[in-house]
Amino acid sequence: MPSTLDATERIASELAAAGIERVTLLVVPDTGWDTATLARLRNLTHRGAVLAGHGWRHRIAGIRDLRHRLHSLLISRDVAEHLALDRQGCLALMHDCFAWFGANDLPPPSLYVPPAWAMGDVRKADFDELPYRLYETLSGVYDSATGRWSRTPMIGFEADTPLRALACRAWNRFNLAVGSGPVRFSVHPSDPELLLGDDFRRLLRLDWQDRYYHDAPTDVQAQPQ
Repeated sequence: MPSTLDATERIASELAAAGIERVTLLVVPDTGWDTATLARLRNLTHRGAVLAGHGWRHRIAGIRDLRHRLHSLLISRDVAEHLALDRQGCLALMHDCFAWFGANDLPPPSLYVPPAWAMGDVRKADFDELPYRLYETLSGVYDSATGRWSRTPMIGFEADTPLRALACRAWNRFNLAVGSGPVRFSVHPSDPELLLGDDFRRLLRLDWQDRYYHDAPTDVQAQPQ
């Protein structure tokens, strides 16, 4: 988002300094983009970043049902847009998100990541009718071109309280231990300044081989060597 672009650019530079240049940026369209911030976003793509769709506003107008309320309390707070909408609302949002990139002279995204990784009422069959190829949730990535679901561990660093830091660190240790294949490395703009910032930088120092989401899983090893 424009409000987090400074932090995003700093993280991109930190990743590049660690030898990680194949990054995917999750872009939220309706958040105040203007000519100057769009130019900075295009510059990040010139440096090797790939863009992905990520909701529309990254904020909800209200809680829809009990499932949403529990998800909000435990995980998503006020960002899980899909959970606040019915199926048709989710599909319209995803189409609008995709169209925004072309309307702003940006590369069309092949990946869609719902805010808080919560897809809501969207059905697997809908993916074949939507304009994206790849769809990410907490458990992995679905490729609509091949019909393949790849269950891929994820590590993250969004911990702004001691309890969240404890849970997130345990989650990361588990996901790094479960296999030898690719791992998704999720970084929110404020993460390096939060409680797991040292964990983030420590993991960067490992010998990773970076990849894009659209790279075939067998093409590259994404675990530290």
